[in-house]
Amino acid sequence: MAAHCLIIVDVQRGFINRSTAHVPAAVEALQHRFAHVIALRFVNPAGSFHRRLIGWTRCAPGSEETEFAFAPRADALKVEKTTYSAFTPTVRSELRRIGAAEVHLCGIATDGCVLKTAVDLFEAGIVPIVLADACASHGGPECHDAGLLLLRRFIGVQQIVREF
Repeated sequence: MAAHCLIIVDVQRGFINRSTAHVPAAVEALQHRFAHVIALRFVNPAGSFHRRLIGWTRCAPGSEETEFAFAPRADALKVEKTTYSAFTPTVRSELRRIGAAEVHLCGIATDGCVLKTAVDLFEAGIVPIVLADACASHGGPECHDAGLLLLRRFIGVQQIVREF
C-alpha cells in the first residue's frame, strides 16, 4: 500500500543549482509512492517582506523561476505560496479532508521552507517525516546539513529519514 501523503516544497526552476540538481528527479520518482501529493511553489510578490526586509527579489509572479522543475503527477494538488511554510490554509484544508495524521516532506530548501513546514506540521499535531535525500538547499550542502541538524532538534531524530 502506498504511503498516505507527500508534500513537495518549492522544487522550482529558481531554486535549482549544483546543490539542488538531484531533487527534481528524486521527487518526480518519489511522488508515485504516495496516495496523495501536494506540490507547492514559492512566488515573491511586489511589497513582500522577502523583498522589503531581506532584499530578495527572485521568483517574481509569472517569472520562469516560479515554474516547477519537475513534472508533478496529474492528480497532484498544485499550490502557490508567498511564505516560507507550505502549511498554507489550502494545504491545511486538504490535509484535513484526507485525514492526514502523518505527512512526508521533500524539496527545497532544507534550511528554510522545508524546515518551517515541518515545524508548522509538528505544532499542528501532524507528524512530519522529512525525506532527507530528496531535500537540498540552494545555499549549498552546509545549509542543507544545518537544516537537518535543526530539524532533528525541532521535530525529532526519528522523523528524519535518509532513504525511503
